[in-house]
This record gives sequence, C-alpha cells and structure tokens, in this order.
Amino acid sequence: MMLNLRYLFCLLMLCCLSACNRDPAGKVIPVNDFFKSQERMTYRISPDGRNISYLMFDGKDQNLYLEDVNTGKSWQITNIKGKKINFYFWVNSNELIYYRDIDPVKRRSDIFIINKNGGNLRQLTNNEKSRIRVLEDQLIDDKYLMVSSNRRDSTVFDVYRLNVRNGKMEIAAQNPGNITNWMTDDDGKLRLATSSDGVNETFLYRSAENESFRPIMTNNFKTTLMPVAFAPERRNIVYAISDVNRDKRALVELDCNTGKEIKVLYSNDSVNVTDAQYSRKNRKVSFVVYESWKKEKYFLDDSTEMLYKDLDKLLPNTESKIIDRDEAESIFIVRTFNDRNPGSFYLYFYKTGKLKKLSDLNSAIKEEEMSPMKAITYRTRDNLVIHGYLTLPLNKKAEQLPVVVLPHDGPGSRNNWGYNPEVQFLANRGYAVLQVNYRGSAGYGKAFSASGFRQWGCKIQNDITDGVNWLIAKKIADPKRIAIYGTGFGGNIALNALYAKDHNYVCAASNSGVINLFSYLKSIPPFMKPNLQMYYEVIGNPLTDVEQMRQSSPLFQVDKINKPVFITQNINDPNINSGETLQFVKNLQKKNIPVTYLENDGNFFFGKNIEQRQKLYTALEQFLEVHLKKK
Repeated sequence: MMLNLRYLFCLLMLCCLSACNRDPAGKVIPVNDFFKSQERMTYRISPDGRNISYLMFDGKDQNLYLEDVNTGKSWQITNIKGKKINFYFWVNSNELIYYRDIDPVKRRSDIFIINKNGGNLRQLTNNEKSRIRVLEDQLIDDKYLMVSSNRRDSTVFDVYRLNVRNGKMEIAAQNPGNITNWMTDDDGKLRLATSSDGVNETFLYRSAENESFRPIMTNNFKTTLMPVAFAPERRNIVYAISDVNRDKRALVELDCNTGKEIKVLYSNDSVNVTDAQYSRKNRKVSFVVYESWKKEKYFLDDSTEMLYKDLDKLLPNTESKIIDRDEAESIFIVRTFNDRNPGSFYLYFYKTGKLKKLSDLNSAIKEEEMSPMKAITYRTRDNLVIHGYLTLPLNKKAEQLPVVVLPHDGPGSRNNWGYNPEVQFLANRGYAVLQVNYRGSAGYGKAFSASGFRQWGCKIQNDITDGVNWLIAKKIADPKRIAIYGTGFGGNIALNALYAKDHNYVCAASNSGVINLFSYLKSIPPFMKPNLQMYYEVIGNPLTDVEQMRQSSPLFQVDKINKPVFITQNINDPNINSGETLQFVKNLQKKNIPVTYLENDGNFFFGKNIEQRQKLYTALEQFLEVHLKKK
C-alpha cells in the first residue's frame, strides 16, 4: 500500500512538472485578448502635480476622470453619451479643455472647457462646417488659446485667439492661401510659418507679432526642416530637426535672421533623428531620439539622463517613455512597453525615486506567451539594403514555416520595434510574421525615402518579394505557404502581390486597402490641396502616370488575380471609395475567386464595436487556416 502511494505521488509530481513546462506555443490565446481596448488611457497630470486625469470607458461611453495624486481618490468630471473625447489637456491647474467628436469621418470636433471638479462646463466652438486645431496648449493672459481654423475658407487655416472665458475668436493671422503650418514661441507669440506651392516649402519668420512674416529659406518637399522650439535668450535661434544639405536628419541650431545653420547638436550617419524632447522648465533640449532597429536616446542634459537611468533600474527589461510631467518636472507619467508586452502606465516621483502603477494597457497579455521581434536585413535585386523584423511562433523550429507578410501603411511611415497585437496574434496561430521597411519608408534618410516615389506596385513590390525569397533561401519559409496582409497602402501592396510576376503568395488579405490610386488622390481634403503636387510626386500624377497608376491599382487588375482574397473595409474611411471596393469584390466573385468580405465603421480601438473586432480577426484567422496553414 505504501509503495502504491509513493508511486502515485511521484506520478502526480511528474504531471505537475509537465504542466508547468508545457510548450506555451500550444496555447491558443483568444482573439479578443490581443485586441482589448484600454480601460484607462490618455493620462495627463495637472501643472501643479496634484491631480492626474485620464479617459475611461463605461460600457460604450467614454468620459474624463480625475484622481488625487496624494489620496488616490478619483471622480468623473464629464458625462458624455454616444460621443468620443479624442483629445484633451490641462490649461491650468484648475481647468481642462477637451475635444468632442461631432463628425469622426470629417474629423470635426467641438471644444469644451470644464473645471477639475466637473463644474462650469462651457462649449467654446461650434464646428459643424469647419475644423479647429490648438497650436499651443497654454493660456495667454489666463484667457487666450492660440488655435488655427478653416472656418473662413475651407481650403486654408487662419490663426485665431480663442477667448476661453467667453468663446469669442479673434483672428491673429490670416492665411494668404499657401500657409500649411504655424508655430508659436514659448510665450505663445506667433513667430514662424511654413508656406507651400505643392513642391517647395518656404519658412517664414518674424521677430515680433507686430511685424510681417518674411521668407528665410526655401526647400524642396523632399527636404525636412521641423522647428522644435525657440532657444532661450536668443529670440532669433530655433532648434530644428533638419536634413538640409545632408541625407539624414539631425538636430541643429538655425539662425532665423539669415536662414543659416549655426551648429549641429546631434547627428547619426545611419538613421534619422526622429524626435527631440524640449524642457520648458529648463528651457533646453533634453534629448533626441533616433531609430535603428529600435528607438534610442542621445542625451543633451545630464539630469534627464540620470532620470532615465533611474527608470531603467526601476523598470528593467522594458522601454520607458515620459508622456507628461508637472510644471516643476518633479512628477512624471511614464509609459512602458517592449516587443512582447503592450506595457503599463506609472507615476514616477523624481525626488523620492518611487513609482506608482496606474494601469496596464492590456492585462490579458502575458509576456512569456508572446514572441520576440528580431531585426533583419537583406539586399534587394538592385543591391539596396532593406531593414525589417521577423517574429517567429514560440518554440517552433524556424524551418518550413507558414508565413504572413505584413507590409506597413504609407506613404512615409515604417515598421517599429515594439508590441504589435496583429503580429503577436498571427505568431500565436503558428505563422512566422515578416515586416519589411521597403524603399520609401521613413527613418533611413531622404535618399532612401525618395527611392520609393512612384514605385507602388513596382520596386516597392520587389522589395517585399525579395524579403520573401530571402526567407525561403534560409529555409525559414515554406514556399508553398506564404500569405500577405496589409492595411491602407499595406493593403494595396498585399493585393498587388497577387498579380506580381514572381510572387509566391497563396492568398492575400486587405484591411481598408487602397485599391484605386486615382480615387485616393481625389479624396485629399481641400485644406491639403497646397500639398497636392507633393502627392503626385510620391504616388503618381493622374495625368502623366496613367498606365503605371492603373497597374498599381488592384481595381483595374482583376483579370490577373486568381488566388483567394480577404477584404475588409472601413465604410467611413474618407481615403477610399467603398463603392469601388464592393465592385472589386463582385468582379472577383464573377471569376469564382474565393472572397471573404467584411465591413466595419473603423472604431476598433476606442472601446466600441468589440463584436466587429472579434468578427474581423476570427474571419481572418479562418481565412488563413483554410488557404494557408492547411495547404
């Protein structure tokens, strides 16, 4: 009897150990776990550091909440039904301004101001026929907010002083018709502007608001000059991210009187400077950000470098990003993440070095069940170096795997290192996921960016195909089980892939993909018309590049497609013609091509349409299961 008990005990222990060490790759994680909406989001801290604010959903209604930093007591200050707050900020320690959607499709919102206790709510604007943007999120003389609006003329944005006490708007600068951007100094004074003729951008400057703007520099749109802030005590000097007379963007000092570059504060020979963090308290640039395979910081301020070193000790094996701070820069809101974890929000108290966790972005995700994101490089058929990422399913041998290629949207964006719910969802289903920063992607210099101009369906497509062939040559990919899925211009690439001459794809999926480049150009709103010629340079000119644009528009290439297609579209997307997409689907069906077709309204990641999100990714999973995995 004793022998049997010992045997049973050992058997039980072996079973327990086996369960503890079970292959995580065998666990199929529910679809919705990957795509859960954040319960709390858009954290901000009051200038005096006494309260934090955030947006939170109650059912399908989203409202603004506050929490006392010292006591932890929280309270709701708005009571909005059926509308979404898409942006808000503190204007002082007692008042907040928020945007409430009135037309998400046309991106129109009304602006409201409210006290931190929820009282004295006032509507400041009524934008049924116009759009409005806040230029500077600080009050001037405790009552004026600098905003830009196209209320006078739908094609241009003028600058106004919005009186938040009575809602009156007084024009501060009238747009002559070609100004595309305005910038204020630290005191809220309008000092810089950018004009465009569609191809060339001119920077305009004035030393005081009672003077006229005068041009200081003109560059082709391929050249970047992004002012960051005015230098303290030197009213004519701005810090700017610039690639004027260089290939990669650098942080420089620019003299606005002469238009000449004075000093390079930081540059990188391989990649662009993508961001620069300016401290209002210290009135200096704290650090710059550059991105190779992941984002890195170069510090220009010792105290900021020490702060981030402390965060690295408190939050090891994760990336930290400060998203807000109080006026004294003693309390910070920190966002963390890595490639296998969507991350969390924390309060960081600089003086004591302590952290307080606020919330997770998605508590359903377990880091140990996610797949690492590996950086890759390869050379294309014309010897261009391409960078990208490869994510493999957990605990599976990297041999003869089914692959989903995930081209990014565009133009002018890129894939980044970090948690991507679609990538992890696909990897969990057993697919290797290939992400390619094809020519034209941002971050690698203006020559690389320009090399993608007018190459949709051409060299861009070849870059993707060459990445697939690289995977096949390394025997990671099963050449008979390769699919491609993208959103927007990524969807255009995915559908184009099915009729490329040398493709290996067994099926393609498109989410609100651009199927007609001509319609996309027609969808550009009136206030962006000054940039229309730039779009012609990047995408194609509908008058002179007709044949190439037709070749790169899947709508006109149905006769060349003979593989299964998955199509989902946001019927509210202003950049696509939903009627054309439906006709495209019907034309494929007439050829007896297997087509899965779904519609949605685009509100996937804002707490609404959980059922639609579930339906989309469940349908995509089934489509890939049938046409890819089981082949």
